[in-house]
Amino acid sequence: MLGQLDERTEVLAMANGRSHGHDHGVTATHANRRRLQVVLAITLTAMIAQAVGAWISGSLSLLADAGHMLTDSAGVAIALIAAHLATRPATQSRTFGWQRAEVLAAMVNAMVLCAVGVLVIREALLRWGAEPDIQTGPMLVAAVVGALANLVSLLLLAGARGQSLNMRGAYLEVFGDLVGSAAVIVAGVVIMTTGWTRADAIASFAIGALILPRALILLKDVADVLLESTPRGVDLETVRQHITDLPAVQDVHDVHAWTITSGVPVLSAHVVLDTRGAGEVDPDLECATLDALAACLEGHFDVEHCTFQLEPAGHLRHETGVHR
Repeated sequence: MLGQLDERTEVLAMANGRSHGHDHGVTATHANRRRLQVVLAITLTAMIAQAVGAWISGSLSLLADAGHMLTDSAGVAIALIAAHLATRPATQSRTFGWQRAEVLAAMVNAMVLCAVGVLVIREALLRWGAEPDIQTGPMLVAAVVGALANLVSLLLLAGARGQSLNMRGAYLEVFGDLVGSAAVIVAGVVIMTTGWTRADAIASFAIGALILPRALILLKDVADVLLESTPRGVDLETVRQHITDLPAVQDVHDVHAWTITSGVPVLSAHVVLDTRGAGEVDPDLECATLDALAACLEGHFDVEHCTFQLEPAGHLRHETGVHR
């Protein structure tokens, strides 16, 4: 019976122009790898310029911004490597391939950001009582170079920021860098015009304060994927209602929805068919219902990979651990 169901499901999928195999195509990060490669090159160049500027000027805030850009570069590099791994084909031991590699990369990136944020805030607090000699000329030049580089990178990533955790993480990091560079510029102007060197420590603290919340939000999103939480935008009660509204469906239970990686939501459910007293499911009814279920989930909820177990009425009493 299961073999027959799989065969019919495959036929229906081919008729609808899609495959029910495990080839999910490229991930969002891989699709935007060219943008990420350009952003990586720009960010590394600006980071070197800021690190040199921090060494010459003695500015902690510029060094903090350079450190932030270094973690961004590492994060983009990790995302590119993970995106390459995610395109590797599925196997018998990894039926979804390496698509979760992108999520693991986002987790590493978020953890590094957390560490950098804490370190920057700590150094800013330690420097509060000091009166460092800061050369504002090199500080401002390096900060402006960083701001321009971040602005270009931000424009490159803007169109892809909603496609995956990694793309959103990269966009937020570059945005944070842009704000950080702006803070360094403001601090440099204040020091140049007033001589108040504590502005450098305040800018450093602000950069650390920008890093930590974004890192924690990214960690939460990664945890949602790894804990297989219901994807955003998928209301399971609404899904159940749509399924039970189909003419041949009597009930639905054991509904699960989760995310393999960003942009790849999946769903499974046990669907009870109205057998009209026949005691077993009619093959034609199976095919028509599977077709309607797939069309409904893809059209209303943007879920293409679905697995349905079709059951006759009364089969529920043979199952254990059933939930809604």
